[in-house]
Amino acid sequence: MSRIGKHPVPVPAGVDVAFEGQTVRVKGKKGELSQTLPAAVTVALEDNAVVVRPRPDHDQGRAMWGLSRTLVANMVKGVTDGFSRDLAISGVGYRAAVDGQMLTLQLGYSHDIKVAIPSDIEVKCPSPTAIQISGADRQRVGQIAAEIRSFRMPEPYKGKGIRYSDETIRRKEGKKK
Repeated sequence: MSRIGKHPVPVPAGVDVAFEGQTVRVKGKKGELSQTLPAAVTVALEDNAVVVRPRPDHDQGRAMWGLSRTLVANMVKGVTDGFSRDLAISGVGYRAAVDGQMLTLQLGYSHDIKVAIPSDIEVKCPSPTAIQISGADRQRVGQIAAEIRSFRMPEPYKGKGIRYSDETIRRKEGKKK
């Protein structure tokens, strides 16, 4: 039994959920998201909550049950509250700035790195060494954050680079004489 899958996903007021076969569409104040769920599960709206159940005739039903429920829950949370990811930049001369739909990063290379910001993602720089990425789709927010972080990964000796704000870098001791 899936411990996560058996809990229904409550649908708050102001959120519309529609089903078209295996595709679930969720619409709220932060936008509209859709996800095609695996054929091994069934999804229905009961008592103002989305219920996901495995199909008994599918071998993968129980395996996909918790995943499908979590995907629906992330869509509902995304269109109501949204998701956010914070990045911290550390290093002398390392900084970031947002100009319209472009994020400009200065990370110690001979050139500035310019990243186009997708229309469904919002990027803010509250300070030159902090980046805040937010949006309705959890996967997109995490992917954009990972791509920005990959331009200068944090290194273990001095801790320089771009890291998640809740990430801790395991520091190594340098050379000894």
